[in-house]
Amino acid sequence: MTAREGYEELEAQFAQWRHYVEGRRELQSSDADELEDHLRGSVDGLMAAGLSPDEAFLVAIKRLGSLDDLSREFAREHSERLWKQLALTGETAGAEADPRSRRDLWVMVGCAAGAAASVKAPALFGMGFDGNESFYAPNFSLFALPWLAGYLAWRRQAGRRLIAILVALFALGAVAANVYPLTDESQSVVITSVHLPIALWLVVGLAYVADDWRSSRRRMDFIRFTGECFIYYVLIALGGGVLIAFMFGTFEAIGVAPEEFITGWLMPCGAVAAMVVAGWLVEVKQSVIENIAPVLTRLFTPLFTAALLAFLVAVFWTSAGIDVEREALILFDLLLVVVLGLVLYSLSARDPLAPPGLFDRLQVALVASALAIDLLVLLEITGRITEYGTTPNKVAALGENVILLANLAWSAWLMLKFLRRRTPFADLERWQTSYLPVYAGWAWVVVLVFPPLFSFA
Repeated sequence: MTAREGYEELEAQFAQWRHYVEGRRELQSSDADELEDHLRGSVDGLMAAGLSPDEAFLVAIKRLGSLDDLSREFAREHSERLWKQLALTGETAGAEADPRSRRDLWVMVGCAAGAAASVKAPALFGMGFDGNESFYAPNFSLFALPWLAGYLAWRRQAGRRLIAILVALFALGAVAANVYPLTDESQSVVITSVHLPIALWLVVGLAYVADDWRSSRRRMDFIRFTGECFIYYVLIALGGGVLIAFMFGTFEAIGVAPEEFITGWLMPCGAVAAMVVAGWLVEVKQSVIENIAPVLTRLFTPLFTAALLAFLVAVFWTSAGIDVEREALILFDLLLVVVLGLVLYSLSARDPLAPPGLFDRLQVALVASALAIDLLVLLEITGRITEYGTTPNKVAALGENVILLANLAWSAWLMLKFLRRRTPFADLERWQTSYLPVYAGWAWVVVLVFPPLFSFA
């Protein structure tokens, strides 16, 4: 390696380290500048002593210490930041409100109101919620996600070309949800209702990464955004549940029945508007959620590992086959998606420069057990298709399990190589982020091709 290549690699390592530091909400930009200046000074001193750029960087990182410890130290020294992070005024201490924050707030309010209006618009044409499940189930994501994508595109100052692509993809989703003659009993209604939100959420991801869609780091940022958005949405939903319970109790106490307002207005409008609000919270609030999420993954990873291993033991102990009817297929697919979500969010929150540890070994056990269950489900689905023929549900489940099998298998291999220090952590990140288009492609195939392929059954 030439001296120039060595310095280029060193700068790439600095960039990767800086990217991770800036993702820590406890650390502000000035903190990151201070740490980077200290790190560069240490690297320069080590290189002057005769170390290569790569060796100097590794030694300097070791001397700097764990980024988690540094983050906790900064959080203790600047504990007042927590209250600023949780405040919703968009103001900083001793300063007037940031105009950009206020614009963010009003754009979010407009998008949330647009989502709420969208979900009620079909009622103007006689399409109420009762008796129109085959319409609302496939379309529900179309009432919320275009508005969230619009907010993100505005925040990223997306160009006209990207906006045109987003509009075209959402329009394609609307066509897929409404053009095909599907009935309430049609299996295609179910698979469209499940897969269209996946396809459209990855369209939201396109708005999130904007012009950097080729960047593995930006795609990993979107994975982090997805996890945080989910947590915010659940918290909002829990708060909404408490609100609904109070409304039922208080209004019924005075002889007023609020059921029609709650089921016809509050719940559907709140459900779609909350998605925009959750995205806004992730974007503009420097909250403690990013610290909570890794803790949740460390809590649930061993629990899910134990549950999957117990299931495998029960399967082999009882020699019972797996039920592959529609409800069971959805359950197993959701289980594998949750496992994949735990792995993805753990990767997004992990220090890429930290050495492999106990938690990494636990993740290998989780992925291996999920891989074994995926193989069992695949064998059952293949056997049922061979014996009884194909249905949309079974073929969709077959494809999803094959896609998940490929992801989990290669992830397990890369994890094992990382544990043995034969491959860098960045390879595992790159594999997961590069696989996102595969999910999007399969979701669009199921939504657009399956209904006519199976005669809208």
